[in-house]
Amino acid sequence: MIFLGQKGDSRIVKNIKALLKQYWEIISYLFFGVCTTLVNIAAYFVCSKLGCSTSASTIIAWVLSVLFAYLTNRYFVFEDRAQSPAGILRELISFFSCRLATGVLDLAIMVVFVDFLGINGMVIKIISNIIVIVLNYVASKLLIFRHP
Repeated sequence: MIFLGQKGDSRIVKNIKALLKQYWEIISYLFFGVCTTLVNIAAYFVCSKLGCSTSASTIIAWVLSVLFAYLTNRYFVFEDRAQSPAGILRELISFFSCRLATGVLDLAIMVVFVDFLGINGMVIKIISNIIVIVLNYVASKLLIFRHP
C-alpha cells in the first residue's frame, strides 16, 4: 500500500497529471456529454410538466441540450476561441447540423434494427449511442472546432 510521503509519490502524481493532460479532451467530452444528457432529461421533464406535448418537449429538450453541448464543447472541451460573429455562426450551424444528422442516424438505426429486425431495443440503443458519441466527437474535432 502506498502512503503519502513515501518515495515515489511525486512520480505517481506526475504520471496521473500527465495522463489527465494527455486525455483531458476525451475525459471532458465524456463529462460534458453526461451533463448534456442531464440537461436534455431535465428540459424534457419541465416541458412535459408545463403541459407541452411529447413532441414539443422532445424538440425543446433537444435544442437546449445541443446548445448546452455546443457551449461546453466550445469553451471547455476543444477550447476553441473563434472571435468573429461569422466564425461563431459557422461553428454553431455546423454543430447543430452534425447533431441533427447523428440524431437522424440514431433514429434510423433504432427503426431498422428494432422495428424491422426485432432486435432488443436497449441493446441497439446502447450500440447506437456509442456510434453517435464517436461520430459527434469526430465531427466536433475535425469539422467544427478545428484550429486553422
